[in-house]
Amino acid sequence: MSRYTDEQCRICRRNGEKLFLKGSRCYSDKCSISRRNYAPGQHGQKRPKLSEYGTQLREKQKTKSYYGVGERQFRKYFEMASSQKGITGDNLLQILESRLDNVVYRLGYGSSRAQARQLVNHGIFEVNGKTVDIPSYLVKAGDVIAVKENKKDTGAVKINVEVNAARPVPEWLEKNSETLSGKVIRLATREDIDIPVEEHLIVELYSK
Repeated sequence: MSRYTDEQCRICRRNGEKLFLKGSRCYSDKCSISRRNYAPGQHGQKRPKLSEYGTQLREKQKTKSYYGVGERQFRKYFEMASSQKGITGDNLLQILESRLDNVVYRLGYGSSRAQARQLVNHGIFEVNGKTVDIPSYLVKAGDVIAVKENKKDTGAVKINVEVNAARPVPEWLEKNSETLSGKVIRLATREDIDIPVEEHLIVELYSK
């Protein structure tokens, strides 16, 4: 699967808003949006008016960037959301929130979703007592996510626990900082998701 390898901050500048892709950097004065709040490139300061299709496409690309998901996988999630009962857009966001790398980030064990994905890849976390090294693994209500006993001294995890101690944990998750674990109380609802996404635009795009 192809992956974006250019400067992450260019994605935020292209969308004209913070996507919090760089962890603590996004909250500092080094944030590119704070320094250069216009699109990258020679003509970046000239923002053209987007067409209806362009607006829908931009919303999809923004959502993919938030969660670090490729096109093929994002399409798969949309098809899953469409086949479920309820509102397709809400189902889509719920599936994205249920990814293991996102849950690790939400619990504060990763400074960003990208770092959380890397930590999961390295086999640092287990779900219900079994090692899971697949970032796209979808958790379920009742699942317990924990740092493996022999990985609790991992530098990145220890730093994140301290730095993100004050970061609020979503109501659908329960965090235990002492045991470096968390529990999925229930799956996320639309009201729980704080990212500024207009999911109906994505549904309209894929419905054409």
